[in-house]
Amino acid sequence: MTRRPSEKNTPPQYPEGWRTGPAWREMDGRAARRRRILGGAGAVLVLAMGAVVVVDPGDVRSRIPGGWGKKKDTTAAASATLDHPFAGSPAAEYADGAAGIVPPEAAAVGESSKEQVASALKLTKDFLVAANLDPATLRGERPAAALELIEPGQEKLIARVKAGLDKPGKENDPLTLFSRFDPNEVRIVGGTVKTRGRMTFAERKAGVVAVHADYTFVYPLTKKDKGSRQVARTIVRRIMDTEVFDPARFKVVPGKLSVRHHVVDVGNTTCDADDGFIHPAFPKVKRHHGKQDETDRSGPAVDPYDRDRDLSERDGTRHEECGTVTRT
Repeated sequence: MTRRPSEKNTPPQYPEGWRTGPAWREMDGRAARRRRILGGAGAVLVLAMGAVVVVDPGDVRSRIPGGWGKKKDTTAAASATLDHPFAGSPAAEYADGAAGIVPPEAAAVGESSKEQVASALKLTKDFLVAANLDPATLRGERPAAALELIEPGQEKLIARVKAGLDKPGKENDPLTLFSRFDPNEVRIVGGTVKTRGRMTFAERKAGVVAVHADYTFVYPLTKKDKGSRQVARTIVRRIMDTEVFDPARFKVVPGKLSVRHHVVDVGNTTCDADDGFIHPAFPKVKRHHGKQDETDRSGPAVDPYDRDRDLSERDGTRHEECGTVTRT
């Protein structure tokens, strides 16, 4: 399903001349095409700065139509298994974990030195890893390492995030920043998460390095029961704008970053749960917490692997809608 809650948040305006880092098979440096979400079948949730997108694949298609741009796709009809959790998925070609987060080569920009840029890129990568790949975070534990990286001056953000972790709900959802699963419900298959994306940087103003990150994480999951053979995949795409201030010019704590804007799109999770966890739907399983999921899927169907899809929330209002995913 797709649930799209978002809060008013104005993304920073960056100058021309962005430096772009590798994005694995997106390394041609072209600008991503912008398009609206059209047609499909599954469940998606989108959040912008407190917004989340959820996709619930109650009737996710097991066959991937059209392949991935190859003349012959021999895995298109493959099904995920415990031994091959990414079979039949574009994620099979993604990098493993943090290896898929490759910042661009640092260079001086404006009045910011190469060292300052390198620090901003590293801090952003460290945050993405701690928030989306750290095993403790994925198990639903407190994401201490990620929280430690946020600039203390962002008091409102920190308060909102901590409130969401202590008492999650629609207004304070920790999924806006962290990928978390209920350890009493599911576990990661094989311990590997697939990753693909890109990172760019620019100087927003003197002494402020701005970093834009857009990454997709694919989580292979099975039920907690060790006898379970079913495998489900949840696809999480995160877009973040961070800033790192020069401590010689600003009253900030060195080694911290500011999160200025973030949007998350979650493919394959139920839309009727607001407990701070992603709840993947398994093949042919349409019940959640012992009850039928009766959420109105009025939202569009989307392909969670489509990295050209525009996730921006331009009107600054809060949205909630549940849709479907065409594949997981």
